[in-house]
Amino acid sequence: MSAEREIAVDYLARVEGEGAMYLKLRDDEVIDLKFKIFEPPRFFEAFLRGRRFSEAPDITARICGICPVAYQMSSCNAMEHAAGVQVAGQLAALRRLIYCGEWIESHALHVYFLHAPDFLGYNSAIDMAKDFPEQVQMGLRLKKVGNQIMILLGGREIHPINVRVGGFYRVPTKRELETLVPDLEWALDAAIATSKWVAGFPFPEFERDYEFVALQHPEEYAIHQGRIISNRGLDIAVDEWPQHFEETQVEWSNALHARLKQRGSYHVGPMARYSLNSDKLTPAAKKAAEDTGLGPICTNPFRSIVVRAVEIAFACEEALRLIDAYERPAEPFVPVEPHGRVGYGASEAPRGILYHRYEIDEEGLIADAHIVPPTSQNQLSIEDDLKAYVPGHAHLSDEQLQWQLEQAIRNYDPCISCATHFLDLTVERDAPGS
Repeated sequence: MSAEREIAVDYLARVEGEGAMYLKLRDDEVIDLKFKIFEPPRFFEAFLRGRRFSEAPDITARICGICPVAYQMSSCNAMEHAAGVQVAGQLAALRRLIYCGEWIESHALHVYFLHAPDFLGYNSAIDMAKDFPEQVQMGLRLKKVGNQIMILLGGREIHPINVRVGGFYRVPTKRELETLVPDLEWALDAAIATSKWVAGFPFPEFERDYEFVALQHPEEYAIHQGRIISNRGLDIAVDEWPQHFEETQVEWSNALHARLKQRGSYHVGPMARYSLNSDKLTPAAKKAAEDTGLGPICTNPFRSIVVRAVEIAFACEEALRLIDAYERPAEPFVPVEPHGRVGYGASEAPRGILYHRYEIDEEGLIADAHIVPPTSQNQLSIEDDLKAYVPGHAHLSDEQLQWQLEQAIRNYDPCISCATHFLDLTVERDAPGS
């Protein structure tokens, strides 16, 4: 008689927020599998209604302490789209620079403190630090370098206060930016070393046929602007999002599930960006990718940690380029007045595309807001990965299988909020013949 097993992970560790996983198996067949997000709804879209359009960057930044710049940039893009204004030149370069800071600090946090312990067999980065003190110290310093960029341009590293619709409240001098150069030069070398280190981790042989979705820009590795494309023919402007994507509610998640209409799950984040835009990486980042054996496309989600390390190298090198080319603009912002309009914006948060839509009334107040974060877009892809991974690994013990499935979830660096506790595991087995 077939044997049934249940694995229930009540709290996922080393992810930002409150999530869980449930798996029911009959032999090697998946009977039920759910990636659960049970963090209470936070109602930011409702909070925005009735507020001035200019308040959106500061309010939405509070959604996430790890990637506040992404929320600020997507909201600014949407307001500027509504007003028919395009921020260009050095103001756009400064936006790209502060975004590089966020990529560096967020990717360093994930690579060293949330994901590397999985590959090396540790429950936490604290345990890992006993045997890998140099690597942990490198990760801390890399994160600090990213934070320094955010402090200089944003006023502080958590929920920056210097970003506004149309640009910044204050722009730095060339000399101020040049103070970042020595640390960024160190960080570039450290990021290359990081990519080599993580490329040596043991990776399961597991490839998936994803529909990758990311921004693409004709001249640069897309971060804060571009069209939305996929490897299966999607190529749209950001304001065409509603015609191609939809969200649905499922009973086991407080986050909506996003999907491509008539197609289903898709994948956003570093692997999607890299696989669609690797030809536009900076020279050192291209070399790092080549040296790690990534190739132009990566479809093994466990190797996403290598892609993130390559993106750290890219962000460091790009930051150095932007600083070198910087000329202080005459004004810190351009006027933006999106009255009586609808605006759409998107940018590439560390974890993938972050989409915003706003309706602005004639008084300049937000009548409606719609925000689609990367993790809600990746929920279906995460579940698809787990369902595909389990049958070939059902022979593992509950403990081993649980470890690898949690690792598979952390491939996505799901941003639910910061989690600091470890797991409680409940396993129920039906013995053969019972």
